[in-house]
Amino acid sequence: MPFLSSMPIQAQILVCVCANLLLIFSSAQENFLLKDAGFCLKMAMQMQEGLRSEDLDYSFKKLMVFGGAVDCGKMDSGMTAKWKDIPMELLLRILSLVDDRTVIMAAGVCSGWREAICLGLTRLSLTWCKNNMNNLVLALAPQFTRLQTLILRQDKPQLEDNAVEAIANFCHDLQELDLSKSFKLTDRSLYALAHGCPNLTKLNISGCSSFSDSALAYLTSFCKKLKSLNLCGCVRAATDKALQAIAYNCRELQTLNLGWCENVGDLGVTSLAYGCPDLRALDLCGCVLITDESVIALANGCPHLRSLGLYYCQNITDRAMYSLAQRRAKNKPGVWQSVKSRYEEDGLMNLNISQCTALTPPAVQALCDSFPALHTCPGRHSLIISGCLNLTSVHCACALQAHRAASTAAH
Repeated sequence: MPFLSSMPIQAQILVCVCANLLLIFSSAQENFLLKDAGFCLKMAMQMQEGLRSEDLDYSFKKLMVFGGAVDCGKMDSGMTAKWKDIPMELLLRILSLVDDRTVIMAAGVCSGWREAICLGLTRLSLTWCKNNMNNLVLALAPQFTRLQTLILRQDKPQLEDNAVEAIANFCHDLQELDLSKSFKLTDRSLYALAHGCPNLTKLNISGCSSFSDSALAYLTSFCKKLKSLNLCGCVRAATDKALQAIAYNCRELQTLNLGWCENVGDLGVTSLAYGCPDLRALDLCGCVLITDESVIALANGCPHLRSLGLYYCQNITDRAMYSLAQRRAKNKPGVWQSVKSRYEEDGLMNLNISQCTALTPPAVQALCDSFPALHTCPGRHSLIISGCLNLTSVHCACALQAHRAASTAAH
């Protein structure tokens, strides 16, 4: 129903009220509910400024909802008006205005609604479920088979392997999956996903500390379309062996978080640099084993790198900073075709070198001069140098310009 997409907020609120009305009453009160829901929808549509009366009548008939003294059970054509007769597009539009918990409740209203929701719903988040997420996933996975995005982030560990196996068995179209903080999961889950969800492009398993590097390597041999992978805190899974497998299998990878993966070394990062040339964002915070060799490899192999986290990588020296700056200079003639590509597409925009105490101001300033998108000025901090007291003299281009302007005004 195109008219719904252009409704003002007041009308959308009424439609939202309607959606909640649909869930409050039992099926035994269906006729009464049809009238109340129809009244809310009719008011919502009337609030749409400029809506023609014939459009309203058509939409109202299309909903098969009648108020007042009109018989709720029959249309002129003899068709039966039931909840399942509400068009799928309208139903999904209404449910898009409420939370995912309400969506799941709506799926239990009747078989028609369940079928429409299961066929039409492509994104679902269960982060609101605090106590029984595992059983909920087991119940929903066989129904919501068209899901493309599933968010199962938890405050406390609830998911077990059987739930992930159910997802892999039924949700073969899944592209984005968030399993962060699922401390109970084992390698069984990764093996299941490898076979059941080969179309994954985004996977977040941060904090899943029980996964092994062998299982992660196995997953990447099947899920070769991965573009975003979050392994933060996966100490056992994120090793040089696993990174070599990622580099070999996932050539399209753009974002990788390896924060606090203490077993990551130069071999793994170097493999990534040359195996994943489209890498845009890499977080190596807390990867204490890496040295300048990793950064030099990234400078040479990943021309599109825009965000790099090196927090607490205390083996990084000026050599790494100069390699990034020099690589920028080498790329200028051939790669930079416009101001946009120069500042936004092919240059570093975020760099965290906090606690990298071996770095000196000249090297970091050279890097800052090479990448104008790196800012030290207030409100735009994208070059983070906290804990490096010797780098306080480093300033970005706009900070220097502001200082010069102030000096000129003072004279």
